Amino acid sequence: MTPLERRLEAVEERIAAACRRAGRARTDVKLVAVTKTVSVEIARQMVDAGVCELGESRPQELWKKAANLSAGVHWHLIGHLQRNKVEKTLPLVTMIHSVDSWRLLEALEQEALRCSQTIEVLLECNASGEAAKHGLAIADVPKLMPQLAQLRQVRVAGLMTMAALEAEPEICRPTFAALRRLRDQLRNDVPPPHRMEHLSMGMSNDFEVAIEEGATLIRLGTVLFQA
Repeated sequence: MTPLERRLEAVEERIAAACRRAGRARTDVKLVAVTKTVSVEIARQMVDAGVCELGESRPQELWKKAANLSAGVHWHLIGHLQRNKVEKTLPLVTMIHSVDSWRLLEALEQEALRCSQTIEVLLECNASGEAAKHGLAIADVPKLMPQLAQLRQVRVAGLMTMAALEAEPEICRPTFAALRRLRDQLRNDVPPPHRMEHLSMGMSNDFEVAIEEGATLIRLGTVLFQA
């Protein structure tokens, strides 16, 4: 067993334990391995170990790795997307976690329509209220719901947030709970074909708390790739 496989096995045990504590099935939580700090070769080792959901923060890095890894990889863009990078990014990704404005939704819709593609996205929310973070304010997300009816190629599938970087994961719990409450509140307001299913929350330092609070997608890098 390689060091990477050992780290992956240890993380899987922690995910399963968090799911048990929350009374959830392990299949309720999808692991997205964030490869932004590693080479194409190391990313390929993760795929060989059975993790095919890979995440990148920078579109340019995603383009490079997608060109060098197999078509079986499902790419997630988890970082900020500028509208001038939509055209090159859209055909490569399974999901965009970081949609933080109506203008970006419109740009994605126009490009998806042009190339006859549908794309799942998550609305990025600044649930921690930090001024330096991207994302929609919690109070502004419900106002977007009526506008979503205009979108056909872009499918909003849930919400994403980043908690503050804390030494004690428990401090992040209120942020994750706030996102879950918002998702639950919006479930009856979101127009089809959109749905409020996913919660992308939890990183290497706080993913167990995020799972306990309802995360369906966790974005892990350091805990998988650094010894």
